[in-house]
Amino acid sequence: MSGAEEAGMAGRGGDRRTTRSKSRYGCFLPDLTGLARPPPIADLHPLYRVARGRAQAGVVLECSEADRLRVTTPPRPLKTGDMTLKAFTNVFAGNPLNRASEKRGDQVWLDEQLGSAEALGMAMWNGKPLVENAKDGGVQLAYLPAKMARDLSGGPEKLLFMGLWQDTAVFAIDIDTSADPADGPLEGLGRFEDLRMIATTMPVGDAGIAATARAMFEWRRRHRFCAACGEPSEVAEAGWKRICPSCQAQHFPRTDPVVIMLAVRGDSCLMGRGNHFPPKMYSALAGFLEPGETIEEACARELFEEAGLRATSVRYHSTQPWPYPSSLMIGLIAEVAEGDAIPDNVEIQEVRWFTREETRRLLAGGVPDVFAPGPLAIAHQLIKAWVEEG
Repeated sequence: MSGAEEAGMAGRGGDRRTTRSKSRYGCFLPDLTGLARPPPIADLHPLYRVARGRAQAGVVLECSEADRLRVTTPPRPLKTGDMTLKAFTNVFAGNPLNRASEKRGDQVWLDEQLGSAEALGMAMWNGKPLVENAKDGGVQLAYLPAKMARDLSGGPEKLLFMGLWQDTAVFAIDIDTSADPADGPLEGLGRFEDLRMIATTMPVGDAGIAATARAMFEWRRRHRFCAACGEPSEVAEAGWKRICPSCQAQHFPRTDPVVIMLAVRGDSCLMGRGNHFPPKMYSALAGFLEPGETIEEACARELFEEAGLRATSVRYHSTQPWPYPSSLMIGLIAEVAEGDAIPDNVEIQEVRWFTREETRRLLAGGVPDVFAPGPLAIAHQLIKAWVEEG
C-alpha cells in the first residue's frame, strides 16, 4: 500500500487497494493494528452533563428554543452485564450493551423509547464521538437524553438503536455537518475527538460502544444506494438494515476480516517495514482475507506474498473490531519453515528477524534506532504474547 493509499485509508475509512501483482486488498496495514489494550471492561459511568459541565440529575437541558428536555440519571449504577466474555479484550471490543436485535423491528417500542426520559443518546460527528473528561484523567462518552438525539437527528436516517443497558435503551445520532455541533446545539455538553486518538484513555465499554456506532454510520454513508438496481435505499430495522423501495433488495452491515500475523521460527520472530511506515518502525504483517479462504490459508498466503515464507502452523490469539470503516482484525501467531525472508518491495520495504530477548528489549524501547507498535496496537499484543511464552 503506497503512502498516498494509506493516507486515503485513514481519511476515507479504509478502502481496499491492490497488493502485490495487482491482486485485491492491502496486505500490510499498520493503521488497522492501531488500538489495543487488555481487560477488564470498565463500568459505564454517570450519564449527563449540562452546558459548561454543571450537570446534576433533574437539570433542564435546552435542546432548542421550542423544546426543553429533562435530564435524569439512571436508577442504578451501570456495570458490565452477563454478555461479557472471559477473553483477551483489544480496544473497540467489549461493547457491554445487549444489542436486542428482536427490538429493531418494533417501531412502536422504538418510538416509546425515543420519547422516554430514561433512554440515552450518544452523538457522533463525522466519525468522532462526543466525549467529556473522566475523573480518572481520561475521557468518557458524554451521553445525551434520547429525546434530544431524536430531535437533532431529523429522522431515522441519522438514528441508530444501539441496544439495551439492562432495561435502558441506548441510541446514537450521526451528525455530518461541516460546523462543529459542540459550538452549536451541543455547546457545553462535551467535545468531539478522533476516536483513534482517545480510545486508550476511555473506559473499554465506551470505546466499544463508540466503535460500533462509527462502523454502522460509515456503512450507512457508503451504502445509500441499492447495489442491485442503483436506486436510493431506505433505513430499516432501527438502522441495522437498508431496503430498496424499487426492487425490494435488503442490505445488511458488512465486516471485512483482516488477518494480522506474527511469523515465528524457533526463538526468533519476523517483523517488516511498510513503505509508508514511520522511519525505523517494524510491525507484524497483515492483509484482508479473500473469498474462498480460511483464516489459516489467508495467513499463509500473506506471509508468502509479503516475505516469501511458508507457514507450517497457525494459532489464534485475539480479535479486534476496527471501525475504519468495518474490519475485524484476526490476530495470529504463525510458525514458518526454514528459508530466507525476502520483502516483496511493493508493500514491504524491509523484513528483519528479532530474537526473543531482542524483541523483549524492543517492546521496552531498548533497541537503538528501531521501534515496534505501542501497547495500543493488536500487533503489540501479538508480539508481547510471543515474548512472554519464552
